[in-house]
Amino acid sequence: MNNTTADQTDQQEEHDDTALLFGRILDGKGGGRSIVWADIPRWNPETEGEVMWLHLCRTKPGIYDWLQQAIGIPEPTAELLTSDATRPRAFREGDTLVATLRGINFNPGAEPEDMVSMQVWGDGNRLITLRRDPLQTPRDTLAEIDRGTGPCDAGALVTSLTEKMIARMNASIVDMNDHIDILEEMDADKHADAMLDKIAMIRRNCLGLQRHMGPQHVALEAISREAPEWFEDHDRREIAETIARLRRYLDDIDVSKESAVVLQDELRARALARSDRTNYLLTIVAAIFLPLGFVTGLLGINVGGMPGVDSPHAFWIVVAMCGAVLVMQIILFWKWKWL
Repeated sequence: MNNTTADQTDQQEEHDDTALLFGRILDGKGGGRSIVWADIPRWNPETEGEVMWLHLCRTKPGIYDWLQQAIGIPEPTAELLTSDATRPRAFREGDTLVATLRGINFNPGAEPEDMVSMQVWGDGNRLITLRRDPLQTPRDTLAEIDRGTGPCDAGALVTSLTEKMIARMNASIVDMNDHIDILEEMDADKHADAMLDKIAMIRRNCLGLQRHMGPQHVALEAISREAPEWFEDHDRREIAETIARLRRYLDDIDVSKESAVVLQDELRARALARSDRTNYLLTIVAAIFLPLGFVTGLLGINVGGMPGVDSPHAFWIVVAMCGAVLVMQIILFWKWKWL
């Protein structure tokens, strides 16, 4: 399922009166069946290994009270799950895991640094994910469950969601690297302004991604370290792999940012060199014509007694003198290595 399809599906389901975007009862074998909003409070595992996964829109009215009354989530945790304070974090609360994660925003008109948040709450038998804006990651995991190849328990579901969320960041990082490669091949003399604008955008994207992915790295480490007992050893290993991948992405972002800085400095150095060269040439021209202008200005004053006024050869004598001064200046400038 592509991003557009997921967005359309979300938009269709948001016309419902409930906050449920979709729900599945995991069968412990990689598959699952649907569950409707009315059956959620009455649900109990029918067989060992069943897990209820609910994906909710947290902007629906009443979701804050519903989490407390129907699910039994404490008030501070319910407030965290429905608030707009979406800085990545994770912590253990008894036998439950609470986390806020952020993914790349692929919605139309969004920039990569405009990341989309997803809140997570799970107690081993139930897992609830909440979002405000459309997010593709849960849809990817949902497609696997519907094919019968999805996660088998709550811990595997958490690792699947985090793994896919981090993996999607790679697309933006690769895209930025491709843009840098294109910029390095462009003619800096012809496209300097456009290149500087593009470089500035890349640097902003890198800073935005770093601002969110750094705390996300800490949040994933907290999940791996502090998750409850239902989060099994193989789930911790999967999270460790995801953390390592995120660390590589952070390194790639550093490389992209430094490459953009180097390219930007090179463009500015070239522009400064051109400006210095122009100023240098103008200075040389001014230095050449300064004595010539002095001579012609002195001879052009309108006072009595000017020599050569009545001589038909005076003009050419002055021209010859100016030519001699010009030749002498050029020789001196060449000797002094000004030219």
